[in-house]
Amino acid sequence: MNQSLLILNPQQIQQKITRIAYQVLEDNIDESEIVIAGIIDYGYVIAGRLKAELEKISGIRITLMKILLDKNSTYQEATTDSPVELCSNKVVIVVDDVINTGRTLAYGTGLFLGTPIKKLRTVALMERSHRIFPVSPDYIGTELATVTKEHVDVLLDDEHREKDAVYLR
Repeated sequence: MNQSLLILNPQQIQQKITRIAYQVLEDNIDESEIVIAGIIDYGYVIAGRLKAELEKISGIRITLMKILLDKNSTYQEATTDSPVELCSNKVVIVVDDVINTGRTLAYGTGLFLGTPIKKLRTVALMERSHRIFPVSPDYIGTELATVTKEHVDVLLDDEHREKDAVYLR
C-alpha cells in the first residue's frame, strides 16, 4: 500500500494562493487589466481562486481563461475557451497546479507566442524541479524536492474546500 504524506492542508493552500496574488499585484501594479489562464483541471481551479484574491486586493480587471490540453496525447495541442486574441496588449498569467517536467507549462504558454502581449508570467502551486523543458514558474506556492518516482497529488474542491490537500505519494 502506498503511503501518502500531506504536504499542504486547505489553509496552507489558501495562504499560498493569497501570497501569489500579492506577488502578481506587485509585478503588475500599473496594469488596469490582466488575463489569468488556468490549465485544466486544477490549474484552472487555482486560476479562479487567484482571480478572486486579486479582486479583493486590487482594482485590476481580470479575465479568466481556460487552457485545455490532452496530457495523454503524444502530440500535445493546447486550446482555450476564449479567443487568444483577447490577450493582445495585456499581461497574461498561465497557471498550473504542479510543475514536474515542464511539458504542460511549455504547451500552455506556447498558445500565446503568436499574440502581441505585454508580458507572460507563470504560476505553479507546486514546483518539483524535474524539468526537461526550459520553463520555470515565475510565482511558486511551494518548491518540493522529490525523486522522479514520487507523485504529487493536488486535490481541490471549490464546493468543499475543507477537503483541499496536496499529497506526496
